[in-house]
Amino acid sequence: MSTRTSRRRPRVRAALATAVAAGLGAALLGTAVPAAAAAGESLAVQYRNGGGGSAEAAPWLKVVNTGAAPVALKQVTLRYYFKADAPSAVYRFACDWAVRGCANVTGTFGTIAEPGAAADRYLEVGFTAGAGTLAPGASSGDLRLRFHRADWQSVDQADDYSFGAAQSGYGDWAKVTAGVDGVTVWGTAPTAPSVPSGPVLFDDFDYTGHDDPALAAHGWSARSGGGGPGVWGASWAPENVTFAKESGNGVMTLRTTTAGTADSTRQSEFHSEAMKFRYGTYAARVRFADAPAAGPDGDHVVQSFFAINDLTAPMAKDYSEYDFEYLPNGGWGETSNIFFTTSWDTYGPEGSVNQYTTSRGSFAGWHDLALTIDDGGIVYYVDGVEFARHDTRYLPERPMVIAFNQWLTDLAGHTGTEARSYEEQVDYVLHVKDRVLTPAQVGAAVAGYRAAGVTFTDTVPAS
Repeated sequence: MSTRTSRRRPRVRAALATAVAAGLGAALLGTAVPAAAAAGESLAVQYRNGGGGSAEAAPWLKVVNTGAAPVALKQVTLRYYFKADAPSAVYRFACDWAVRGCANVTGTFGTIAEPGAAADRYLEVGFTAGAGTLAPGASSGDLRLRFHRADWQSVDQADDYSFGAAQSGYGDWAKVTAGVDGVTVWGTAPTAPSVPSGPVLFDDFDYTGHDDPALAAHGWSARSGGGGPGVWGASWAPENVTFAKESGNGVMTLRTTTAGTADSTRQSEFHSEAMKFRYGTYAARVRFADAPAAGPDGDHVVQSFFAINDLTAPMAKDYSEYDFEYLPNGGWGETSNIFFTTSWDTYGPEGSVNQYTTSRGSFAGWHDLALTIDDGGIVYYVDGVEFARHDTRYLPERPMVIAFNQWLTDLAGHTGTEARSYEEQVDYVLHVKDRVLTPAQVGAAVAGYRAAGVTFTDTVPAS
């Protein structure tokens, strides 16, 4: 990863091209410390990742009595928190082995009343009277547990609150809670999600198509007509912007099609109409693709999420643009896949003035993208990790629009005339005006809106 100031050739965009930045992370969590003991009882929970592969979760647990009084295990419940892989997913519990006997261990599943980005379900583990009593300082011994989907579809544990991939041996684990007679005495449950205060734009892309009247009502437009960036003579096709439901959330797809000629090339762009976004946090969850959706591969395609305003004159100093751009097949002199974040000051016949950071390699798949802009500078995040930090000289002088687009830089990447198509997908977009959020706070905000059933809100005032 390198950062440098460049005068690389600008990708000339339409007068009001598009803009957006992104982020996503996990739910904002409470401090992971033991809760106050109830009625003098004190427990600790130890956890080990038992493996299980892609089809099962395997939380292995131990309960330790850290207090001065004995505790009957039948009074104890443990909760392991996770994120369901689909809203309708049903889970099954199994105990493979337990020191106190699997016949004395129970497992049931529950739904969190206020779900967050890292948990909306829990596995509650209990004990029968036959499990006996924990003397002070004693341990329950191994509880080798597992659970799986009833349909045996894959279980994704990476986004589960209580999961610890690197926990190969037993150790205290505050992300599993323990209760005695219903009172929590150990661990911290995931906190309820919250939404940011102040002016905010959030859209979960719950629309029927590019011609849904709600799009215009919400200030969005699917671009039509011609013009840059991209192949000269190509067109922008609003029908190439589509919407569908995936795992209960709206997802937008931008499709680009070509048969190797300008006339056959139809690119896609989706942008806000209002130029009203400047300082604050921009975030989106975006799926990039290395392979075409159909047909042969090789075109110099650009998949992007960015913020931009119009260039009022060549080399105008009030121009601003902030890009996340993925080129799966190279382009702009690159011969293989490369990811850019670029902050623009201006461009024109004399060249371009910008600062950019790159990473070579595949970025295929879903990514949480976030951009923060304040008086301290410009920071780009990818999947919760800082990717680039750019200088204050590139701060925006005027408000911008938010947008996504997918286009071809040229027709030199693949010269055949076979029809092919490429797709970029977007899960949501978020802008919080004049506030810098961490990626975790972005994730908590998105979870908060979804938990409340909010698919769109825009309280950002017109500039």
